[in-house]
Amino acid sequence: MTLDSMWVGAGLAGQALFGARFLVQWLYSEARGKSVIPGVFWYLSVAGGVVLLSYAIHRREPVFIIGESVTLLIFLRNLQMLHKRTDPG
Repeated sequence: MTLDSMWVGAGLAGQALFGARFLVQWLYSEARGKSVIPGVFWYLSVAGGVVLLSYAIHRREPVFIIGESVTLLIFLRNLQMLHKRTDPG
């Protein structure tokens, strides 16, 4: 297995994590009968975003790097707001 094929595998894993969030959100919403975004959606978003950003940096793709960096900040902000909302204090 080459280093390049390992990076392609990492990129695919990031895409799988990122895609899984839509499945989780859809099933969560179906179970409740309304559109809802569970906290795990944002954790999957961050995990997938970090892996995809790492892949983009490795590939030296500036457009991909900028896009993933911006969305990762948004995902992290959503997690921060989620934790602020659930903190008892």
